[in-house]
Amino acid sequence: MTRTQPWLESFPWETIVAQNAVLCRAKGALHRPTSEGYEKTRDLWVQAHGRSMTLDEAVFLCCQCHRQAPFCFYNGNTFASVIALVIKRLDWDPIQAHVVRSLACHIVAGVSSAEEEESFRRYCESMSG
Repeated sequence: MTRTQPWLESFPWETIVAQNAVLCRAKGALHRPTSEGYEKTRDLWVQAHGRSMTLDEAVFLCCQCHRQAPFCFYNGNTFASVIALVIKRLDWDPIQAHVVRSLACHIVAGVSSAEEEESFRRYCESMSG
């Protein structure tokens, strides 16, 4: 795994919006942008998603976007699904990929501890060779 790469490049903002719409539709929830978080999250995503970054930076960008709540519902699931797809594309042992994907999704959803987040950062650093 290279240290930095454009992990999120294949997820333009329109894909994020579409993913949230799919999740909302599946649960019968309202798919609508929020007045407070949508614009600033869109701007952040558009500015950052195509640049090279470390995997942990990509995870924490998704977490930051979730916290800004651009949509009425399923912000965590929307951004967690993006990072899960990123990790699924890696050529890793299935068990390793499952553990990393699970932890990354917990970080994005905001349910990880500070110790888990630090462990994830160190793990990503160790994988970059």
